Amino acid sequence: MGFGCNAAGVVGCRIINSTKEKIIAMVTNAFVPCNGRFPMLITISSIFIAAYFTNQYSSIISTIVVLVIVLIGIILTLIISKILSKTILKVEKTSFVLELPPYRKPQIIKTIIQSVINKIIFVLGRAVLIAAPAGIVIWLLANLSINDITLLNYIANFLNPFAQIMGLDGYILTAFILGLPANEIVLPIILMSYLANNQLIKIDDIASIGEILVQNGWTILTAINTMIICLLHFPCSTTLLTIKKESGKWRWAALAFVLPTICGIVLCIFTTFVYNLICI
Repeated sequence: MGFGCNAAGVVGCRIINSTKEKIIAMVTNAFVPCNGRFPMLITISSIFIAAYFTNQYSSIISTIVVLVIVLIGIILTLIISKILSKTILKVEKTSFVLELPPYRKPQIIKTIIQSVINKIIFVLGRAVLIAAPAGIVIWLLANLSINDITLLNYIANFLNPFAQIMGLDGYILTAFILGLPANEIVLPIILMSYLANNQLIKIDDIASIGEILVQNGWTILTAINTMIICLLHFPCSTTLLTIKKESGKWRWAALAFVLPTICGIVLCIFTTFVYNLICI
C-alpha cells in the first residue's frame, strides 16, 4: 500500500497484531516510493539516463534505473527492519493469523461510504491541515526579499556547502525540505528557484525541464543523487502525523523522519565520492 501512499500504508499496518512489529512496519514504510515520488524519479531518469542511449533501448534502460532505485528502497526496508527487530524494537517470533469471516451479501453502498470516511477524508484532512500553512510559507519565502535577495535564496545559499558534499546544490535540498507537505511539489519548487519565479510553476514538457536543469549545473551525478534522495528522505507530513496517531507517540514519527534521511545522505555522499574518484 505504501507504493500508492505512505500514509495509507501506515494505516494498513493496523492488521499486525504485535505492537512492535506494527511500529517497525510503519517506520520503514517510507523507504518505498509513493505516487508522489514516482513522477520525479521517472522524469529525471527520462531526462538524464535515457539521454545517454539514443537507440530504441533508451526508455527500457531508463525504466530499469527507476526499478533499481525502487529495489534499493526495498532492500533497505528489509535491512532496517531486521536491525530494529534486533535492537530497540526487539520482538518475539510471531505468526500471522487471518480469520476468514462468514460469507455475507456485499453491502456496496455501505462499504463505499465507510471507505470514503475512514480512508480518503481521514488522509486528505491531515494533508490539508499541513498543506495550507505550508503553501503560505513557500509563497513568503519566494516573495520576501532582504537586500534584493529572497529568503528562499538565503536558505539555499546556506545549505549549498553541505549539498555540494552530497553531489547536489542548495536549491535541491531546500526544495526537499519545503516539500514536507507533499512530495509532488519538490520538482516545481526546484524549477521555481532556478527560474527566479515567485510562485510554483508546472512544466509538462520534459525537454524544457531538462534544459532548465542542465543550464543550472545538473550532471549525471546530480540526477542520480537527486533520485536517491527522492527515494530516501523523510516521509510527507501526512504520513508523519498518521504514524503518530497510529503509534500514539511522536518518537516513532521522529524515527521515521530520521532513518530514511540519514540513509539518503550517506548514500549520496558515497556515490559522490565514488564518482569523483573515478572521474578525477
